[in-house]
Amino acid sequence: MIVVAAAVVAAAAAVGVSVLQSSGGKGTAAPTERTGLPPLELDLGVRTDAEAVALRRASTLYTNGNAAAAARIFARYRSPEAQIGGAFAAWPKGTLDRLERLAAARPRDAEVQLNLGLARYWAGRDADAVASWRLAAAAGPDTASGVRANDLLHPSFPRGLPYVVSSYSPPASVTRLPPQQQLAALARRGASGTYRDKLIYGIALQRLGHPLSAERQFAAAAALAPNDPEAQVAAAVGRFTKANPSLAFSKLGPLSRRFPHSPAVRFHLGLLLLWLGQLDRARAQLRLAVADGPHTELGREAALFLQRLKGIKSH
Repeated sequence: MIVVAAAVVAAAAAVGVSVLQSSGGKGTAAPTERTGLPPLELDLGVRTDAEAVALRRASTLYTNGNAAAAARIFARYRSPEAQIGGAFAAWPKGTLDRLERLAAARPRDAEVQLNLGLARYWAGRDADAVASWRLAAAAGPDTASGVRANDLLHPSFPRGLPYVVSSYSPPASVTRLPPQQQLAALARRGASGTYRDKLIYGIALQRLGHPLSAERQFAAAAALAPNDPEAQVAAAVGRFTKANPSLAFSKLGPLSRRFPHSPAVRFHLGLLLLWLGQLDRARAQLRLAVADGPHTELGREAALFLQRLKGIKSH
């Protein structure tokens, strides 16, 4: 269930990065530039203003290889996102210099540091790229840019973070609102409503790349509903980090004993095991989710995962 359906983020190609453990780069071989255009990662959230619409259009043009047309749109605006996009659209002429200057002016901006890292990586400056991504992850742990930086720092994991799936849905009075109003309505309900409202708002935050804010909502929901498996599972999944997956498993594992026939527990155990690449164990949990709730939202989601996993072998 994606609560904020119009949370459009500029599409960019996924980058497989071999992360260097060194932080210097001295004494290494000469840098080797990658071919093509570096991927551009702009975080516009649920914005629907004219600039956001234009920047999404420019980002799409850039991703499709039409950098010149993208550059003309980016040049209309002076926001950090437009400056990042304009620098990328000029690749490689002056791109790194422009991004370095922007990063010097905005050293704690995760979006700037993420994209500076991508440009550095494309220029063959791998160790410098890693340094930028570490800054992005540290500066913006509750932002989509910080989440993406962590993806690049942990390339053995799937992109993003394990997400919470719930059988609870927001009312139609919320879902028919425009994206920004929808999110505001969910926030109001989460602040004063039931544990279900907090759970639903947390899911929206998670989808928008705000994992720490989502975790707080999930924890609050779990505190209000100690006997609801979905709330307890959400609080566990919200603790997942790529640096320390055990934070989630240490909470989720005991729930399988407390709620042995809950499709919510089994589905999310399977999901986290997929993130760790443990396909056989993940399949076993997903099959249990289907068996425990074949006609539930979670059971149907588990069945879809199992269908997608057919033919994929464990390594």
